[in-house]
Amino acid sequence: MEAEKWGRRIRAFRKLKGYTQESFAKDLGVSVSVLGEIERGNREPSKEFLEDVAKSLNVTIEELSPNDVDR
Repeated sequence: MEAEKWGRRIRAFRKLKGYTQESFAKDLGVSVSVLGEIERGNREPSKEFLEDVAKSLNVTIEELSPNDVDR
């Protein structure tokens, strides 16, 4: 469940910033399939991955966090 929430947040921010899945995966240094699995909630993102995502999207991990939505 948590992985799915992270994935939705990552996808939403990625689209908001104008990245395609392919360009964002390349920027992060991961395959499109790995990014897709994370965005669909099929794979739990690592802390390092989340740090890379936040840096690439110019947001904080707190902004990216699905827990931020529930508050």
